Amino acid sequence: MSVVKINVLTVPQEQRETLEKRFASRAHAVESSDGFEWFELLRPIEGTDDYLVYTRWRDEASFQAWMEGPMKAAHQGGGDTGGERPKPAASGSTVWSFEVVQQAGPVGA
Repeated sequence: MSVVKINVLTVPQEQRETLEKRFASRAHAVESSDGFEWFELLRPIEGTDDYLVYTRWRDEASFQAWMEGPMKAAHQGGGDTGGERPKPAASGSTVWSFEVVQQAGPVGA
């Protein structure tokens, strides 16, 4: 059964561009991971500073393998700061976990 992970990132207005650039620079870093099914970065429109990072995985084991491997490595790199880890763009983070129990797509798809 597929699992969905939603990382809720609290991002101050002045850090939004930084967050989006960081995600763009790591584009395609997750797509080749075993068990990966979907990714979306959702920008808030009104009423919140929280971005949602939506990922869908074949199972919990696939997500955990990605967390301990490629994701961990991507967040430990020094980026373009001469080896120093850049300051986080988000001021807070919470992960919500769900199992997919029902789904629907467009008719004819």
